[in-house]
Amino acid sequence: MTLIEKINHIVPRKIISASISGALFAVLLGLFVPSPFGNEINSIKDYLWRFTTSVPFYLIYSFPVIFVYGTITSILSDFLSRLISRNKMNKFKPTISAVFHLLFGSILKWVSLSAAILYFVTDRYLLKRKDRYKWIHAFKSLAIPLLIWIVFMGIIWIVDFFKDGGNYIVY
Repeated sequence: MTLIEKINHIVPRKIISASISGALFAVLLGLFVPSPFGNEINSIKDYLWRFTTSVPFYLIYSFPVIFVYGTITSILSDFLSRLISRNKMNKFKPTISAVFHLLFGSILKWVSLSAAILYFVTDRYLLKRKDRYKWIHAFKSLAIPLLIWIVFMGIIWIVDFFKDGGNYIVY
């Protein structure tokens, strides 16, 4: 298999993994840390509002990092695990790859480590589900984080619109 064929085989799946895990990471982080600046939450209504407003915030800052850094280090992790586990240790390839994902993901402690675990699990799920993904699948997967952002920003806009009684003044 040539280098171009290897790239066309691996990179689209990694991009899809980044799209899914990046969007999922922002939503999960919003659920567990709905107030990124440590503001007090006094009610369920307050929790839901903070969750809704934190997801786009987390998505904007975490998705590019997961997409670029996560994809590059995931490709590197799989490459190193293939290099280390040649022949006799081939059955340990997923374990070695997981160790490298954890190593690269430990850069920002629990936040990046949880993103790395999510990326690894998503990538392994996609690998087991289907062996070949095409570039068109990768480009279409980029709609996932965009749609998550649009949905949450739409909720914020609708709530703000009705909170102000729909009285928006356009200057």
